[in-house]
Amino acid sequence: WSGVTVGPPECMVCNGENYRGKISTTENGFTCQRWDSQKPHNHGYNPSTLPLKYLEENYCRNPDGDPRPWCFTTSSSKRWDFCSIPRCSKSSRLMRIIISQYWKIWCTTDVCCQTPQVSIALTFDSC
Repeated sequence: WSGVTVGPPECMVCNGENYRGKISTTENGFTCQRWDSQKPHNHGYNPSTLPLKYLEENYCRNPDGDPRPWCFTTSSSKRWDFCSIPRCSKSSRLMRIIISQYWKIWCTTDVCCQTPQVSIALTFDSC
């Protein structure tokens, strides 16, 4: 297990749909609203009904396939904003394993990869 780090990466691959880091400030400096809160902005992204989207705390996420992770903001004048999350270096070949209620395997190679919830086989999608 040499070279394996346990924990979420603070970088993203592809469009960040699998980003599980803890960045919670947008690219314009807004603080992210908690996903389980409807204030100041009402929204339909309920963490309890969308468990596979990992809508935790007020962390930046990409639950809907946007170009990159984003969040609702705590500012009443700005509903949502993209987050500035660096791309993982392809040359680092860093693999991080996240263990929570589901297994996810993160690769910083040319492909995005993850294990499906109920299967041990890897699936590969082009970035």
